[in-house]
Amino acid sequence: MPGKAQHFQGPQVSCCAKYLLFASNVLFWLLGAAFLAIGLWAWAEKFSVFLGLIFFLELTAGVLAFIFKDWIKDQLNFFINNNVKAYRDDIDLQNLIDFAQEYWSCCGAHGPNDWNLNIYFNCTDSNPSRERCGVPFSCCVKDPAEDVLNTQCGYDVRLKLELEQQTFIHTKGCAGQFEKWLQDNLIVVAGTFVGVALLQIFGICLAQNLVSDINAVKANW
Repeated sequence: MPGKAQHFQGPQVSCCAKYLLFASNVLFWLLGAAFLAIGLWAWAEKFSVFLGLIFFLELTAGVLAFIFKDWIKDQLNFFINNNVKAYRDDIDLQNLIDFAQEYWSCCGAHGPNDWNLNIYFNCTDSNPSRERCGVPFSCCVKDPAEDVLNTQCGYDVRLKLELEQQTFIHTKGCAGQFEKWLQDNLIVVAGTFVGVALLQIFGICLAQNLVSDINAVKANW
Protein backbone atom coordinates (compact mmCIF):
# COMPACT_ATOMS: atom_id res chain seq x y z
CA MET A 1 0.00 0.00 0.00
CA PRO A 2 1.15 3.61 -0.73
CA GLY A 3 2.89 5.33 2.17
CA LYS A 4 3.94 2.07 3.89
CA ALA A 5 7.42 0.67 3.54
CA GLN A 6 7.59 -2.92 2.42
CA HIS A 7 9.69 -5.16 4.63
CA PHE A 8 11.97 -7.57 2.76
CA GLN A 9 12.72 -10.74 4.69
CA GLY A 10 16.08 -12.13 3.58
CA PRO A 11 17.83 -15.36 4.55
CA GLN A 12 17.66 -16.19 8.24
CA VAL A 13 19.66 -18.42 10.56
CA SER A 14 17.94 -21.77 11.06
CA CYS A 15 16.73 -21.97 14.67
CA CYS A 16 16.55 -25.74 14.44
CA ALA A 17 20.19 -26.05 13.39
CA LYS A 18 21.26 -23.54 16.02
CA TYR A 19 19.58 -25.34 18.94
CA LEU A 20 20.53 -28.82 17.75
CA LEU A 21 24.14 -27.69 17.53
CA PHE A 22 23.95 -26.33 21.05
CA ALA A 23 22.47 -29.59 22.37
CA SER A 24 25.19 -31.70 20.75
CA ASN A 25 27.87 -29.48 22.21
CA VAL A 26 26.44 -29.92 25.71
CA LEU A 27 27.03 -33.67 25.41
CA PHE A 28 30.70 -33.06 24.71
CA TRP A 29 31.04 -30.43 27.44
CA LEU A 30 29.92 -33.02 29.98
CA LEU A 31 33.10 -34.97 29.20
CA GLY A 32 35.13 -32.41 31.11
CA ALA A 33 35.96 -28.77 31.75
CA ALA A 34 38.84 -28.97 29.31
CA PHE A 35 36.50 -29.68 26.40
CA LEU A 36 34.36 -26.75 27.49
CA ALA A 37 37.27 -24.32 27.17
CA ILE A 38 38.31 -25.77 23.82
CA GLY A 39 34.72 -25.76 22.57
CA LEU A 40 34.24 -22.07 23.38
CA TRP A 41 37.41 -21.16 21.52
CA ALA A 42 36.45 -23.33 18.59
CA TRP A 43 32.93 -21.86 18.43
CA ALA A 44 34.37 -18.35 18.27
CA GLU A 45 37.02 -19.15 15.67
CA LYS A 46 36.58 -22.18 13.37
CA PHE A 47 34.00 -24.45 14.88
CA SER A 48 33.39 -27.03 12.09
CA VAL A 49 37.11 -27.09 11.14
CA PHE A 50 38.15 -27.78 14.72
CA LEU A 51 35.60 -30.57 15.19
CA GLY A 52 36.81 -32.12 11.96
CA LEU A 53 40.39 -31.99 13.22
CA ILE A 54 39.42 -33.70 16.50
CA PHE A 55 37.57 -36.42 14.60
CA PHE A 56 40.55 -36.98 12.29
CA LEU A 57 42.95 -37.21 15.25
CA GLU A 58 40.70 -39.72 17.04
CA LEU A 59 40.43 -41.83 13.90
CA THR A 60 44.20 -41.73 13.45
CA ALA A 61 44.73 -42.68 17.09
CA GLY A 62 42.40 -45.67 16.69
CA VAL A 63 44.25 -46.93 13.61
CA LEU A 64 47.66 -46.45 15.25
CA ALA A 65 46.45 -48.20 18.41
CA PHE A 66 45.55 -51.26 16.32
CA ILE A 67 48.83 -51.25 14.39
CA PHE A 68 51.09 -50.61 17.38
CA LYS A 69 49.14 -52.62 19.96
CA ASP A 70 52.28 -54.47 21.13
CA TRP A 71 54.10 -51.17 21.69
CA ILE A 72 51.08 -49.81 23.56
CA LYS A 73 51.07 -52.93 25.75
CA ASP A 74 54.75 -52.36 26.58
CA GLN A 75 54.01 -48.73 27.44
CA LEU A 76 51.12 -49.83 29.67
CA ASN A 77 53.46 -52.18 31.55
CA PHE A 78 56.00 -49.37 31.89
CA PHE A 79 53.30 -47.00 33.15
CA ILE A 80 52.00 -49.45 35.76
CA ASN A 81 55.48 -50.33 37.01
CA ASN A 82 56.41 -46.65 37.37
CA ASN A 83 53.25 -46.07 39.38
CA VAL A 84 54.01 -49.10 41.54
CA LYS A 85 57.30 -47.44 42.46
CA ALA A 86 55.50 -44.23 43.46
CA TYR A 87 52.59 -45.94 45.23
CA ARG A 88 53.16 -44.27 48.61
CA ASP A 89 54.21 -40.89 47.18
CA ASP A 90 50.80 -39.69 46.00
CA ILE A 91 47.49 -40.50 47.68
CA ASP A 92 45.53 -39.98 44.44
CA LEU A 93 47.84 -42.35 42.59
CA GLN A 94 47.55 -44.82 45.44
CA ASN A 95 43.74 -44.73 45.23
CA LEU A 96 43.90 -45.20 41.45
CA ILE A 97 46.11 -48.27 41.72
CA ASP A 98 43.96 -49.74 44.48
CA PHE A 99 40.84 -49.20 42.39
CA ALA A 100 42.43 -50.87 39.32
CA GLN A 101 43.69 -53.86 41.29
CA GLU A 102 40.33 -54.36 43.00
CA TYR A 103 38.27 -53.84 39.83
CA TRP A 104 40.31 -56.17 37.60
CA SER A 105 41.23 -58.61 40.42
CA CYS A 106 44.92 -58.24 39.70
CA CYS A 107 48.21 -57.38 41.37
CA GLY A 108 51.09 -55.46 39.79
CA ALA A 109 51.72 -55.18 36.04
CA HIS A 110 52.60 -58.86 35.50
CA GLY A 111 52.08 -60.25 38.98
CA PRO A 112 52.63 -59.71 42.71
CA ASN A 113 56.42 -59.74 42.43
CA ASP A 114 56.25 -56.41 40.60
CA TRP A 115 55.83 -54.90 44.05
CA ASN A 116 59.54 -55.53 44.59
CA LEU A 117 59.92 -52.27 42.65
CA ASN A 118 58.48 -50.38 45.62
CA ILE A 119 60.82 -49.55 48.48
CA TYR A 120 58.20 -50.43 51.11
CA PHE A 121 57.16 -53.80 49.66
CA ASN A 122 60.42 -55.19 48.22
CA CYS A 123 61.89 -58.35 49.68
CA THR A 124 65.48 -57.21 50.20
CA ASP A 125 67.05 -58.03 53.56
CA SER A 126 67.84 -54.36 54.15
CA ASN A 127 64.18 -53.32 53.93
CA PRO A 128 63.00 -52.40 57.47
CA SER A 129 59.36 -51.83 56.44
CA ARG A 130 56.62 -53.91 58.00
CA GLU A 131 55.20 -54.26 54.48
CA ARG A 132 58.35 -56.08 53.32
CA CYS A 133 57.53 -59.01 50.99
CA GLY A 134 53.88 -58.00 51.02
CA VAL A 135 51.41 -56.37 48.65
CA PRO A 136 48.76 -53.64 49.05
CA PHE A 137 45.40 -54.68 50.47
CA SER A 138 43.83 -54.12 47.04
CA CYS A 139 45.61 -57.29 45.80
CA CYS A 140 43.85 -59.43 48.41
CA VAL A 141 41.07 -61.89 47.61
CA LYS A 142 38.08 -60.42 49.42
CA ASP A 143 36.14 -62.49 51.91
CA PRO A 144 32.40 -61.72 51.43
CA ALA A 145 31.83 -62.45 55.13
CA GLU A 146 34.18 -59.66 56.22
CA ASP A 147 32.44 -56.38 57.04
CA VAL A 148 35.61 -54.49 57.99
CA LEU A 149 38.39 -53.98 55.44
CA ASN A 150 41.62 -55.66 56.53
CA THR A 151 44.36 -53.34 55.24
CA GLN A 152 47.05 -55.74 56.52
CA CYS A 153 45.85 -58.75 54.54
CA GLY A 154 48.81 -58.52 52.16
CA TYR A 155 51.54 -58.57 54.82
CA ASP A 156 54.28 -61.22 54.25
CA VAL A 157 52.16 -62.92 51.61
CA ARG A 158 55.03 -63.19 49.10
CA LEU A 159 57.03 -65.22 51.58
CA LYS A 160 54.58 -68.04 50.87
CA LEU A 161 54.79 -70.46 47.96
CA GLU A 162 53.16 -69.21 44.76
CA LEU A 163 50.40 -71.83 44.88
CA GLU A 164 49.62 -70.86 48.47
CA GLN A 165 49.59 -67.15 47.56
CA GLN A 166 46.58 -67.70 45.32
CA THR A 167 44.47 -68.39 48.41
CA PHE A 168 45.16 -64.93 49.77
CA ILE A 169 45.85 -62.60 46.82
CA HIS A 170 45.19 -62.20 43.11
CA THR A 171 48.24 -63.40 41.22
CA LYS A 172 47.36 -62.22 37.72
CA GLY A 173 48.93 -59.01 36.39
CA CYS A 174 46.83 -55.92 35.71
CA ALA A 175 48.17 -55.48 32.17
CA GLY A 176 46.88 -58.90 31.14
CA GLN A 177 43.60 -58.44 32.99
CA PHE A 178 43.01 -55.06 31.35
CA GLU A 179 43.70 -56.55 27.92
CA LYS A 180 41.27 -59.39 28.67
CA TRP A 181 38.66 -56.85 29.82
CA LEU A 182 39.01 -54.97 26.52
CA GLN A 183 38.55 -58.18 24.54
CA ASP A 184 35.51 -59.21 26.59
CA ASN A 185 33.95 -55.76 26.20
CA LEU A 186 35.08 -55.11 22.63
CA ILE A 187 31.56 -54.49 21.33
CA VAL A 188 30.81 -51.98 24.10
CA VAL A 189 34.14 -50.16 23.67
CA ALA A 190 33.87 -50.09 19.87
CA GLY A 191 30.22 -49.02 20.06
CA THR A 192 31.14 -46.14 22.37
CA PHE A 193 33.81 -44.88 19.99
CA VAL A 194 31.50 -45.23 16.99
CA GLY A 195 28.74 -43.36 18.86
CA VAL A 196 31.09 -40.52 19.77
CA ALA A 197 32.34 -40.38 16.17
CA LEU A 198 28.79 -40.16 14.82
CA LEU A 199 27.96 -37.37 17.28
CA GLN A 200 31.02 -35.46 16.12
CA ILE A 201 30.11 -35.88 12.45
CA PHE A 202 26.60 -34.69 13.30
CA GLY A 203 28.09 -31.67 15.09
CA ILE A 204 30.31 -30.88 12.09
CA CYS A 205 27.30 -30.95 9.74
CA LEU A 206 25.27 -28.71 12.06
CA ALA A 207 28.15 -26.30 12.47
CA GLN A 208 28.68 -26.08 8.72
CA ASN A 209 24.98 -25.48 8.17
CA LEU A 210 24.95 -22.75 10.82
CA VAL A 211 27.99 -21.07 9.27
CA SER A 212 26.27 -21.10 5.87
CA ASP A 213 23.15 -19.50 7.36
CA ILE A 214 25.22 -16.81 9.10
CA ASN A 215 27.11 -16.05 5.89
CA ALA A 216 23.80 -15.78 3.99
CA VAL A 217 22.47 -13.30 6.58
CA LYS A 218 25.69 -11.25 6.46
CA ALA A 219 25.51 -11.11 2.66
CA ASN A 220 22.23 -9.17 2.96
CA TRP A 221 23.50 -6.59 5.43
